[in-house]
Amino acid sequence: MNGRLRLRALLTGLILGLGLCIYTPINNALLHNAPLGGGHFPLAPFFIVTWLFVFDALASRLTKRPPFFSGVELMVVWLMMVLFSAIGFAGLGETFFINITAPERFAKDAYRWTEALTPMLPQAWFPHSPDAVTLFFEGLEGGKEMGLTAVLSAIPWDVWLPVLSVWSLFILAAFFVMICLMNLFGRQWVVNERVDFPLIRVPMLMGEALDQKQFISWWSNKYLLIGLTFAGLLHLLNGLHFYYPSVPQLPTLILAGSYFPKFGLFSGFYKLKLYFVPAFVGFAFLTTRQISFSMWAFYLLGCLLFGLLYVFGWQLPEAALGTTFGPDLARPEGAQTIGSYAIFFIFLIWLARHHLMETVTCFLRPSCLGGENLHEPKFGIPPKEWGPPIWPLWGLVIGMAFLMAWCWWFGLSISAAVLLPLAFMLVMLVSSRIVCQGGLPYFTLTAAPSDGLMGLFGTPFFGPVGIAATAVMQKILFLDVREAVAPTLFHGSKIRQETRRRNLVLVAIGLSLVLALATAFVTMLYLGYKYGLRELNLEWATQTVLANYENAQRLVDLPVGPNKWLLTYAGVGALIMVVLIYCYYKLPWWPLHPLGYLVAYSAGMKILWFPFFLGWLCNHLVLHYGGTSLFNRVRFLFIGLILGDFLMGGAYAVVGLFNEQAYTVFPL
Repeated sequence: MNGRLRLRALLTGLILGLGLCIYTPINNALLHNAPLGGGHFPLAPFFIVTWLFVFDALASRLTKRPPFFSGVELMVVWLMMVLFSAIGFAGLGETFFINITAPERFAKDAYRWTEALTPMLPQAWFPHSPDAVTLFFEGLEGGKEMGLTAVLSAIPWDVWLPVLSVWSLFILAAFFVMICLMNLFGRQWVVNERVDFPLIRVPMLMGEALDQKQFISWWSNKYLLIGLTFAGLLHLLNGLHFYYPSVPQLPTLILAGSYFPKFGLFSGFYKLKLYFVPAFVGFAFLTTRQISFSMWAFYLLGCLLFGLLYVFGWQLPEAALGTTFGPDLARPEGAQTIGSYAIFFIFLIWLARHHLMETVTCFLRPSCLGGENLHEPKFGIPPKEWGPPIWPLWGLVIGMAFLMAWCWWFGLSISAAVLLPLAFMLVMLVSSRIVCQGGLPYFTLTAAPSDGLMGLFGTPFFGPVGIAATAVMQKILFLDVREAVAPTLFHGSKIRQETRRRNLVLVAIGLSLVLALATAFVTMLYLGYKYGLRELNLEWATQTVLANYENAQRLVDLPVGPNKWLLTYAGVGALIMVVLIYCYYKLPWWPLHPLGYLVAYSAGMKILWFPFFLGWLCNHLVLHYGGTSLFNRVRFLFIGLILGDFLMGGAYAVVGLFNEQAYTVFPL
């Protein structure tokens, strides 16, 4: 891929990203249209960049001039758009304002938590103007008829700016820590470990075809056209059925749970669902066979474990976990993920031990960067092309210290203020590896970062103030990782290796994060005061925020000690992960990858397990009977499935602008 990166690409990414950041909440919350974001490979950015590839190639062919953008430049544009769209809504904006206004908004609704938690929470975190919050939820009088400047001038900025400034420090510091992690581990994953990045494989292939002036022939590949046509016809037929029910449809969801008993050995399959999503099958096909096999195999094994526990009488009630913050942590066996995350984090550190040792050596001994023989760098010194070896480590130390001080300043004990940001960092690093190497377009956490700390130490470790503050901080940035920033940043590390101006990619990422945060704040305030937040499609966000506060209130009212059942299952998960890592690392024939165990209890696998089964099966058959030559040809069919899904998804999003209801290509 051509490694040039020019200012025109950054400006294009900023303009398109700002547009998506503004329009995504309008589209999703106000118009109730098909979601433009969602997951770690969102619809709108890929739909837009695909057409940029097409128009760039056509213009180059017609004018006989080089393409206006290189392949890597369009990848950077895609990266910036993903960051903007994520922060603009599902990654932050969707729940942020409900989270910080809930204590004031619901104070008069007889919620017990408003009485128990509000006095404990830091005053600087929340707006304390009942009138400002009421107008935000109900809208300005005549706001729907007011223009843009009139609404913006009517917003009580003196109420909001101090609150948003405090939270901006926390959010930007967290983003900075993620960037440092990306720089510390990105090169290790991309170059040393040669981690696959299945989610960005298609746009990277498009970029290579563009740079090699083969884009038109690339699109005319017969296998690609077959996949594209299949996905297009599938959604054309089902879309027509959605708008005109008399048109027949091809079902993409089978409720298989009715074929299994509600009790007994197979009771874990009672709610089994079979989704057929062509794009997800394509991602699974492009993922390594060991990983794609492990994804669906561990999910089914997890369902079987539930039945085995039932048969042997070892099944524990959900109440055995007590009150937790994990979005999917409903059954005790799901607590295995807490231990498995910790062990896999240690495994990632161990894999990167030589790279980290070199970086720490330069961190402690800056003089080691020099040497008597300039042509032979000293042992332990990263090559010059790795970029600055020290600043990410310095940044990580300073950023983590700031987050710890921020937590301590706002009420957490010193021990909790130290360990909670470390737990956040652990979860973000492991989640990024899961998404980037596993090719998961949709992923959610099973347990919250604080669940492990509370299970190990009990609620006295946090204290009443710490419990309340932790619940709010987690919900702001770290609990719902449907569109988390960290995995996208690690995708950026792969893109960064393809360009000669790598520091310019960091500039693009930094600008995107800062501008996206400011734009998201202004956009959500504008929508609230113009239309009223309660008129927007934010029911899910409101319910999850209220549940988060209610869980915190229960823990404050009834403090608990270490949870033996959570620790037991977490210990079992840690032990299983140790065995899996040993077998994976030492036994060449071992079929299971540890990533599959990490996601076995994630809600996302309820949708993804069957597409991953189909993708693995096709991958296995193609390589077994045709080898790599057949694989290199047939993979274009699955690339066509991915392109077909996203192009049709974007087309229906446009159609949805002119209809009260919108057909959605991807499961919600």
